Amino acid sequence: MIGTLRAVALDTADIRGLADFYLALGGWSERYADDDWISLDAGNGWRIAMQLSPDHVPPRWPDPAHPQQAHLDLRVPDLTAAAGRAVALGASVLRENERWHTLADPAGHPFDLCIGDTAALAGVMLDCPDAAALSRFYAELLGKPVTYEGDGMAMIGEEGAQPLMFQQVADYRAPRWPDPAYPQQIHIDVTVDDVEVAEPAALKLGATFLDSAGDNWRVYADPAGKPFCLCWD
Repeated sequence: MIGTLRAVALDTADIRGLADFYLALGGWSERYADDDWISLDAGNGWRIAMQLSPDHVPPRWPDPAHPQQAHLDLRVPDLTAAAGRAVALGASVLRENERWHTLADPAGHPFDLCIGDTAALAGVMLDCPDAAALSRFYAELLGKPVTYEGDGMAMIGEEGAQPLMFQQVADYRAPRWPDPAYPQQIHIDVTVDDVEVAEPAALKLGATFLDSAGDNWRVYADPAGKPFCLCWD
């Protein structure tokens, strides 16, 4: 393990509007807010954040030219009622079947509402060209076991313990952060104790430094080109 999962951040030009959408939809609570960032507590240890991206270009799922890059899976006991509530809050329906509905939030990010016993954020799904390879990268990075692998899908972590899931996409197009023509859409923040130890370990796993850093964070790309940050307090 190099670090622990800190937050999953969604890009948006309107952080307050998107935060209010998920607060109302999921019954989540707000942890922190400033002009560029709003962090929400989604339960079961999940932190979902809204990051200001003035040049945000929404995904157009399922258009491969405007990929989603990742999406949230939310469990709900009543699929029809939850989808209706999401639409009333500003979501758009993209696809429906008996077990799950795919919608886009007000920033255009797709998310799935899936049948479950209780309402909860079940996990985050990352699109990638090789699900097995990317799952192993994040398993080593975050110290989570690979709990499923097969049929172009993989998962790390246990149910209820912030699992990350991976789905193989045939026409995968990687982000080219910070190029707004190839947006990241979503990124992961990872907490580390000592970045000078964590960085070479992450690079050895296959990460690439993206030459951007702040007082307590540095930006990297995973082997599928998705940006993530190593953060410290």
